[in-house]
Amino acid sequence: MIVGIKDAVKLVSISIICACAVLVCTMFLNYGIDLMTIKELLTTEQERIVWDAQKATARVVCLITGGCLLMTSVVTLFFYMKYYIDAHKKELGILKALGYGNGKIAASFWIFGSSVFIGAAAGYLGAHLLIPELYRLQNKDAFLPEVSVRFHPVLFLWMVVLPTVFFSVLSVFYARLRLKVPALRLLRGEGVQKASEKAQKYRKSGTGQQSTFLHELKRATLWGKKSLLFFIIFSAFCFSAMTQMSFSMKELSSDMMGIMIMGIGLILAVTTLFLAVTTLVRGNAKTIVMMRAFGYSKRECCNALLGVYRPAAYIGFAIGTAYQYGLLRVMVDIVFRDMEGMPDYHFHVPRMLVSLVCFLVLYELMVWGYSEKMRRISIKEIMMESE
Repeated sequence: MIVGIKDAVKLVSISIICACAVLVCTMFLNYGIDLMTIKELLTTEQERIVWDAQKATARVVCLITGGCLLMTSVVTLFFYMKYYIDAHKKELGILKALGYGNGKIAASFWIFGSSVFIGAAAGYLGAHLLIPELYRLQNKDAFLPEVSVRFHPVLFLWMVVLPTVFFSVLSVFYARLRLKVPALRLLRGEGVQKASEKAQKYRKSGTGQQSTFLHELKRATLWGKKSLLFFIIFSAFCFSAMTQMSFSMKELSSDMMGIMIMGIGLILAVTTLFLAVTTLVRGNAKTIVMMRAFGYSKRECCNALLGVYRPAAYIGFAIGTAYQYGLLRVMVDIVFRDMEGMPDYHFHVPRMLVSLVCFLVLYELMVWGYSEKMRRISIKEIMMESE
């Protein structure tokens, strides 16, 4: 087998993202379906208003959560597969040279869909554990007739089976596209940036040339791998939007909703940030050790590879802040505008500042931790891997 189960296990981030998406969507889809069973029991205008509002809430939550996390899962899958193919160019080139076709090689990549199955199954099971509590909280004020919890097997098909099949087919299709290159190019490992050679050249040329190299390295790091830039922005976006939104859930919805949003936000933020930084350091290990060998300090290496993403993180945090404010305004002013006793919502600056400080602490701790890891990278180990 070209791609083994051990390779698929590394896609933990996709499993986590899928688990979060399926957890939320299953809960609210199940509630939306069961909500239809009491439509004929509504007798007053207030009951119809509340019913319409809760139906709209379930639809909006599923569309936003499912759509956003589906896009993130696809990007993460492509990122991991590209990383795997780049790391195994020589092995794949040998297989092509031996006569294996692109289709036969790509067929083994279906295994990447197993990470989606694991995450989706975990989210589906978790949702059914939380569904009774969701039903209770949605009607805690008894505005509607009691909604009975029912099990809908079709949701297993929508939430677990179809996503697994979709991502497995997508993996095979994407692998086939990536493998449409001559075997000789794969064997040569073409496309690898020789930053270490530039480091030696600029270091020997003086301070001005050294600054030019660091500037080029920062620019290449930032724009050379746009997927990493996306993950940094998305991580800050999730942290900002979810934490600030969770602070408002106690007044607008319930403590359970606030805890669930906070948990999902933190999991997504930490997972995507960890994925981006880990991949960045691993992909530039040779560059790091060669820069150290030619006299660059730990701080220079860290600023060139990790510090360059700080502006992107701040942009992501700002987008998340604007997103959560706009979404809550829509929910309060449009979806729930006819509900009696619905509290008003205003932007809360202290909560935003608390969220910002927490994110800065998380980001800088991770940068510091990986800067220490960069310092401990073995030159001998990297040279042996390059042979």
